[in-house]
Amino acid sequence: MNLQQLDYIIAVDRLKNFVKAAEACFVTQATLSMMIKKLEEELDVIIFDRSKKPVKVTEIGEKIIAGARKVVLEASMLKEIVNTEKGEVVGELKIGIIPTLAPYLLPLFLKKFMQQYPLVKLVIHEYTTDVAILKLKSGELDAALLATPLNDHAITEEPLFYEKYFLYVNLKEKGFDKQFVLPANINISRLWLLEEGHCMRSQILNFCELKRQRKFEETLNYSSGSIETLKNMVDMNFGVTIIPELATINFNAKQKKQLRYFKPPVPGREISIAIHRTYIKLRLLEALKDVLLSVIPADMKSNKKMNILSIDPK
Repeated sequence: MNLQQLDYIIAVDRLKNFVKAAEACFVTQATLSMMIKKLEEELDVIIFDRSKKPVKVTEIGEKIIAGARKVVLEASMLKEIVNTEKGEVVGELKIGIIPTLAPYLLPLFLKKFMQQYPLVKLVIHEYTTDVAILKLKSGELDAALLATPLNDHAITEEPLFYEKYFLYVNLKEKGFDKQFVLPANINISRLWLLEEGHCMRSQILNFCELKRQRKFEETLNYSSGSIETLKNMVDMNFGVTIIPELATINFNAKQKKQLRYFKPPVPGREISIAIHRTYIKLRLLEALKDVLLSVIPADMKSNKKMNILSIDPK
């Protein structure tokens, strides 16, 4: 038994496919299958039911894979101890980021991070909050950039910055002549929303108390997974949508005229770096935080009595 074999069974469990697992591990399918078969023979158990499509993990296989994750994590810890003692910032950093943040935050810090830490390999995935949390707990992610608080005792959060929410309106929309608005000013039949599964959707529903309005399900029958799509729907059709502050940084003059500000306390979201409580790559984490904080506008680093919206569905 060796770490390589443990990596292979973890990959098959994650991808539910031997071909994809082999590709992810940069080996041939034949090599991966042979090594897993040897492990099963050594342990005298069947880890995967290969007759099922997708591949199904057996009951004993679930326990073995759970143990394998712990062993691989402990092995990674040894490497991190050595790197820390050497004062090196080196290794692989697997980051998850929510889709409503990725298009705006990644371009701000990626180039600078890669220049400052050329020995670090960044692996970045966009995930919804629920998926990111699961992958943090399974060890598939080292850290995630999420809207918080999560209220999950297994996850440690460190707030990085705060984003205000703005109302983005079609200039032909009636009732938005003034710069400041209240949730009550929003006609729910003309509000474009993100699809289910996005924490930002939950925040907006809570803020506008849309679930309490009977007409909500009847009038809103379109949703999107992209803020940019929602903005385009407003621009090319009608209505309004709610967007976070980073999405407005590169707005042109016309787009700035389409912004409306919520009256205090201004609604917003807290963005944190989230890790599992057993996290070990501390030097890599500190490097990531330092670069992120260096590119975030100063006025976004404090709460300023903002109304931080809950991500929990109500």
